[in-house]
Amino acid sequence: MTRLLLFTGKGGVGKTTLAAATAAGLAARGYKTLVVSTDPAHSLADAFGRRLGREPSDVDTRLHGAQVDSRGLVDDIWQDLRGRLKTALAGAGVDALDAEELSVLPGVDELLALTEVQRLAEAGRWDVVVVDCGPTAETLRLLALPEAVSGYLDKVFGWQLTLTGSRAVVRSVRELAAHVRSLRDLLTDPAITTVRLVLTPERVVVAEARRTLSSLALRGIRVDGLIANRLMPAPGVWRGPAASWMRTRRRAQDRVLGELTWQLSRVEFRAEEPVGLPALRDIATELYGESDPLSGDGSAAAPLLTVTEVDGGYRLRLALPLDRDADLDLARVDDDLSVTVDGFRRLVALPEPLRPCRITGAESDADGLVVSLTKPGEDA
Repeated sequence: MTRLLLFTGKGGVGKTTLAAATAAGLAARGYKTLVVSTDPAHSLADAFGRRLGREPSDVDTRLHGAQVDSRGLVDDIWQDLRGRLKTALAGAGVDALDAEELSVLPGVDELLALTEVQRLAEAGRWDVVVVDCGPTAETLRLLALPEAVSGYLDKVFGWQLTLTGSRAVVRSVRELAAHVRSLRDLLTDPAITTVRLVLTPERVVVAEARRTLSSLALRGIRVDGLIANRLMPAPGVWRGPAASWMRTRRRAQDRVLGELTWQLSRVEFRAEEPVGLPALRDIATELYGESDPLSGDGSAAAPLLTVTEVDGGYRLRLALPLDRDADLDLARVDDDLSVTVDGFRRLVALPEPLRPCRITGAESDADGLVVSLTKPGEDA
């Protein structure tokens, strides 16, 4: 089974370099490795110092690289299905302008980029596929797409397709919906897919990393490692007039990281830009040492939702890493629990016994969010 290892982080933290270094380290340990970029602003080829195209090409022994051309995928794959959908909707009596709008699938570029990653992972040629994702905002949108698109297809196309009588279009949309569901299953299987979150020791970056952890947990996507990149070198190597500034900078970085409860791997800043395989292998050695780069930090893949029955109701635990300043909102939406953390929303399907219950309280602890629900007829 091919493993998927996704790297993301705030723009400029060095995620591409660390993705490339990890891929180089995996290949050096004997893993057949593919590293692929879905970042629209590709820089993976620059990290290796060689050209990379849409299809995988050799970088080194057991190491291949590619850069996904999402716009090319749109031209090659999506336009045909979109044309058939538009024709079918117009044939069902939908106004031509409405049909044009309905046949434009939100986020199709990003969806096809994920589809290409899935295709490469399922080709069976590699033990590991390392993915250099875009900055965190784009990555969160990318990873939310399978769930969002599945709902979009059901709500927007469901009733129109029953009117068209076009079996080809119905089949095409159903196949697309099934594929989207398979993408969601791939991303939320912790035995296959994990995320490495890269940050630099700066408060603004750490704040975004906190929000990213919560959002990924909401999506049921496991983070198996956090990497603090670009630390100032250890004080013993400092010389010359800049030493005082460097000591001050390192103390500030240590304060930021000292406030975190996360288990972190650390990579020091380098005097020269790490480009090419030798430099990337050096980073992999610093980052992983003698450990297997696939092992992550050993964190367990806790289920998003667990339920405990108590007197008069239930306690529902959501395994979300919540910052004390997180903006949290809970609401009932039919049989779902709507959870919004710092603007990221997820509908969590409630188990059947909990659906008649009402929310009577919520609190957070070190392990996440605990929601209290009371059975019908019970006092709050």
